[in-house]
Amino acid sequence: MNNITAFSVLPIRTTEKQPSMRFNAPLLFLLGIGFFSCQTENSKQNEAPANTQTVVQETSSQTNVLTSARPDGENPEGMVWIPGGQFIMGSDHETAANVEGPAYPVEVSGYWMDTHEVTNAEFREFVEATGYVTVAERPINWEEMKKQLPPGTPKPADEVLQPGSLIFDPPNHAIPLHDYSQWWSWKIGADWRHPKGPGSSIEGKDNFPVTHIAFEDAQAYAEWAGKRLPTEAEYEFAAQGGTTGQAFAWGDELTPSGKYLANFFQGDFPHNNVSTDGFAGASPIKSFQPNSYGLYDIIGNVWEWSSDWYRPDTHEQQSKITVCRNPTGPAQSYDPQEPLTPKRVIKGGSYLCSDQYCSNYRPSARMATAVDSGQEHLGFRCVKDAG
Repeated sequence: MNNITAFSVLPIRTTEKQPSMRFNAPLLFLLGIGFFSCQTENSKQNEAPANTQTVVQETSSQTNVLTSARPDGENPEGMVWIPGGQFIMGSDHETAANVEGPAYPVEVSGYWMDTHEVTNAEFREFVEATGYVTVAERPINWEEMKKQLPPGTPKPADEVLQPGSLIFDPPNHAIPLHDYSQWWSWKIGADWRHPKGPGSSIEGKDNFPVTHIAFEDAQAYAEWAGKRLPTEAEYEFAAQGGTTGQAFAWGDELTPSGKYLANFFQGDFPHNNVSTDGFAGASPIKSFQPNSYGLYDIIGNVWEWSSDWYRPDTHEQQSKITVCRNPTGPAQSYDPQEPLTPKRVIKGGSYLCSDQYCSNYRPSARMATAVDSGQEHLGFRCVKDAG
């Protein structure tokens, strides 16, 4: 990666509700700053500072398991009941990344969950009803951005500070897999309506998952819909589908009897996707069989936002509790690779997950993503409390 411009904070977007720290990870590619989209199984994280600890909503030394009866009445439209209970969160498997362990018991209360990822059609309805403008569509505010940069950092050219997002743009030949900038590109004009940038569209793709969605975009939709984003524990519990100790959500074989049960990458990553599963990119919702809870694409297709702040030692901290109940994650974000960048956990993996690079098509897989980062393979779904 070209490091001519070497600073490690991301640009600020114009918004009426400006957080105290606003970054935009995709522009790192233009500025020559490291940013990872998919973590390899053997990558290691530095130790996190000891003065910031993981917190949970409820903790207990008791061993009685939370139980949640299904509420009376009909299901909320497009949602299924996830009963809650105890499960093993995280993984100690040899293929798991360090940040996925250790494995430990967690209990969650029951909740409603969208059967599928939020679609282009559903997000369009929200935008038309509210006039909402996504992060990827907003101009970048240099005056706010430079507050987070070393003094004297030169202003990038105006043509750089334009609305845009990250797109998957692989070469047509094999390359070493240590430099992800070889297959990710910052594209001015890329957003949820234009997933590949100007000239592209979502016409005819109403039933595809909406992408290029930053965390606050997903939050805004969830609030409008009377829902919320799932915690990491809720997402992982749902993705396991009531099973435990399996390599994948559906068993110990990735493709049992040669059958593909999720949308992920086949072929030589990143340049040669042979699309044995039938899809070179995102697939329409419900293209694969649901899990035992009735959830579609809870593994694969596109990554999905959780509400938890990211820390590499979350599982290590929470595993010290005898029974960790309804965890909501750390009190603040910390990623040693980019300590100034607020990040949330994303779950589920995507159509770009490959066993040659990152086998994140597993329930325990977890990634850190900057809160205002929109990407071509990142979407979301919502949950709703029983009450």
